[in-house]
Amino acid sequence: MLVEKEVVEQLIPQKYPMAMVDGLIEQTETSTTSRLILNPSNIFCKDGFFVEAGLIENMAQTAALRSGYEASLKKEKPLVGFIGSLKRIKIYKLPHDIDTIKTTITILNSLMNVLIIKGEVFCKGSLMAEGEMNIFLQNKVVKS
Repeated sequence: MLVEKEVVEQLIPQKYPMAMVDGLIEQTETSTTSRLILNPSNIFCKDGFFVEAGLIENMAQTAALRSGYEASLKKEKPLVGFIGSLKRIKIYKLPHDIDTIKTTITILNSLMNVLIIKGEVFCKGSLMAEGEMNIFLQNKVVKS
């Protein structure tokens, strides 16, 4: 684990109860893998499962965690990012509200202030969801 929950909370703009990543597992030049330990009190858990919107938000926050971690290494503040579009989103199965999910985002393209990423969410080794996102980065930084 590269970064535990306490530090993750400093690297992303989302705060409890909206934080959907709680660990940084791996970071490479083109990909990032995060962790989220689910629990029934999570705002995206319903009827014993982590719902579709939570899986998509988790992918987006994994990208935010990537940006925050990279900025911290440079002693800078991360840029604010917004989901511009979703493409080819496929939800295969919902994880239970007590599972741990691991999400990998891969940078497909980066042009000016736009990141195009592919996200994949896994639980117990099974692919739960995947899809692409366009994320627009503002020149404003995240406030501490």
